[in-house]
Amino acid sequence: MVRKKYKGEVNDKERSKQKLINAVGKVLEIKGYKGLTVTNIAKEAGLSRRLITIYFDSVDHLVETYVRNKDYWTSAIGRVEEMMNEKRSIDTKKMIDNILQNQLDYFYNNSEMQKLILWEISEKTKVMYDVCEERERLGSKVFELADKEFEDKDIRAVSALLVAGIYYMVLHAKSTDTLFCEIDINQPEGMKRIKNAISLILKNS
Repeated sequence: MVRKKYKGEVNDKERSKQKLINAVGKVLEIKGYKGLTVTNIAKEAGLSRRLITIYFDSVDHLVETYVRNKDYWTSAIGRVEEMMNEKRSIDTKKMIDNILQNQLDYFYNNSEMQKLILWEISEKTKVMYDVCEERERLGSKVFELADKEFEDKDIRAVSALLVAGIYYMVLHAKSTDTLFCEIDINQPEGMKRIKNAISLILKNS
C-alpha cells in the first residue's frame, strides 16, 4: 500500500480553515447570527482567534465564505453556467422547474440555511448584501437564457413569487404547527402538492 505523503503546514492550514468555517455553522445554530463573533467562532473551532485574521482577514470574510459555501443558488446557478459554457442544449422550463424543486428540498432540510435567510431579511449587513448581489449576477444569466423560451412571459416575476413562496412556506412549517392554505408541507402529501404546483405554474407560464 502506498502511503500518502504528509504535506505539513498545507494540511494543517486547510484543516484549520475548514474547522473555522464549520464553526460558523455551529455558532449560527446555537446562538443565531448575533452570536457570530470572533470569540464564539474560535472557541467552537477550538482554535486561536488569531487564525481567523491570518486565514480570512476578518470575521466578516470568514462568515461570507461560510455563507457562499452554503448558499443553494450560488452552486445551482453555477452548474447552469457550466452547461452554458459547454454550449449544451438546455430546456429552460425544465431547468428552472428542477432548480426550484431542489431548492424546496434543500431549504426544508437545511436548518442553517433557514437561519441565514432569516438573517438576510431581518438585518442589513454587508455580508448578506454581497451574497444577494452575487445571486442576482448569476441569476441574470439564467433569465437571459429563459427569455428565449418564455418569450413575452415575465419569468422574473414568476420566479420571484415562487422563490419567496418556498422560503415563507418552509419557515412557516418549521416554526408553527398550523396549516398554510390547508396544506402541511411537513407531510409528504403536502410537500408533493407544492411541488406539483411549482411545475404547473411554470408549465402555464
